[in-house]
Amino acid sequence: MTPREENIRLIFGLKVRQLRIDRNLSLSEVSKASGISISYLNEIEKGKKYPKANKIAQMAKALGVSYDWLVSLQLSTDLRPIAELIKSDLLTSLPLEIFGIEPADLVDIISNTPSKISAFISTLIELTRNYNIGVENFYFAVLRSYQEMYDNYFEDLEEVVDQFVKEHTQFAQPPVKLSDLKQILTEQYHYEIHEEGFENYPELESIRSLLIPGNPNRLLINKHLSNTQQMFTLGRELGYCYMKIKERPYTSSWIHIQSFEQLLSNFKASYFSGALLIPKAHIHQDLKSFIARKSWNTEAFLDIMYKYQASPEMFIHRLTSLIPKLFGLNQLFFLRFNHKTGSTFYNMNKELHLGGLYNPHSNVLKEHYCRRWVSLNILKDLENLQNHGSMTQVLCQIQRSQYIDSENEFLCISMARTFSPTPFTNSSVTIGLLVTPEFKQQVGFWNDKRISVRKVGVTCERCSELNCSDRAAPAKIYQANLHTQKIQESLEKIRKEYE
Repeated sequence: MTPREENIRLIFGLKVRQLRIDRNLSLSEVSKASGISISYLNEIEKGKKYPKANKIAQMAKALGVSYDWLVSLQLSTDLRPIAELIKSDLLTSLPLEIFGIEPADLVDIISNTPSKISAFISTLIELTRNYNIGVENFYFAVLRSYQEMYDNYFEDLEEVVDQFVKEHTQFAQPPVKLSDLKQILTEQYHYEIHEEGFENYPELESIRSLLIPGNPNRLLINKHLSNTQQMFTLGRELGYCYMKIKERPYTSSWIHIQSFEQLLSNFKASYFSGALLIPKAHIHQDLKSFIARKSWNTEAFLDIMYKYQASPEMFIHRLTSLIPKLFGLNQLFFLRFNHKTGSTFYNMNKELHLGGLYNPHSNVLKEHYCRRWVSLNILKDLENLQNHGSMTQVLCQIQRSQYIDSENEFLCISMARTFSPTPFTNSSVTIGLLVTPEFKQQVGFWNDKRISVRKVGVTCERCSELNCSDRAAPAKIYQANLHTQKIQESLEKIRKEYE
């Protein structure tokens, strides 16, 4: 693969800077020897400029190296990990600009202490290989960090939706109608919408939609989608159109992420759809009345969701955006689990943590999540209902989770249902709100006696409650850490004895 132009600039600049430092030369001295201005040399070292051949020759002479060696991508031994990082495209693929960082600035930081940073980068590269962590994993991590930076609330996108509703008054009062969404897409944006096309491709059974761009655009929707899922899909498509987003994915499910821009575009269009279907001004009053209740009412909570014809995931995810903004309760988490019926494995495939709290969190080591979590129990209960023919559309449960070895307690509300259109799969979504004095003042039902209170851990392997009846795996990591701690304590005792 041919190195990207930006990568070549970064490596060349890093090489020039290191040569200059190794020879104990200042920018001013190199400038005088090469006839190149200090400002231009500075731009070269930061990877922002790549000089022409005659200037490279002048620089090579000033630095005491050959032209060919200077233009090669070869770096000294201590800088090779940095070169590997740059060549891997990881550095230039990450959307550093979201955090106000340019790749050249990062290289500038790295080159100040090359040997130490190189060792650190070598460790990172080794970890990514050992755990099969690719650029896409970093993309999702960056997107989560971006959402967490803004408490998952984006005023600019809310304003775009408000402007759209002003121009299309049929959306002023919820619930949104599927026919209205179809009408705007077909008449204003010249779409053809088809509810067939996947039948002859069983491997596509979990794909919800596919856009085939053209004139007209053809949107294929999986015929097994519920009315609610179709509405969200069409709402997202409207978001792409109304915000004039060009760099975007064409499938609803991620087959391959070509760029972070696509991932961010999908997030913006999805946010647009959620804000359109569940408008902030309307649901604010619904939530305000609900949390003032002195007792928990499952039916009343589900009624709010049904009012907007929302899916559990759309509804719970929208709450993570609005609760911090409207009620100031920004210490919360969102989790989504998928569970293949008949299996004992639970896959956390989506998470969001606001307020700087990161428990519970996903675990790439395939450890067993605590079986006392409401997120998992609700999936077991749903499967039992399905096995006995008592199929329910949406199951909803609530729990106060008190974390072992921590003072943190969360009020967790979880919903589960069949993960349509993926066969034999159920899904649960959970919002967990940290129980704080501010939370207790606003949420009237937080200590309702009917809400179960359970001590929970993170994973069985790390849990200190060894006699837990719900344990799914031995506490091998906890016991290994405990053994190490005892060794350290014994060594400390011996040291004191001989003092």
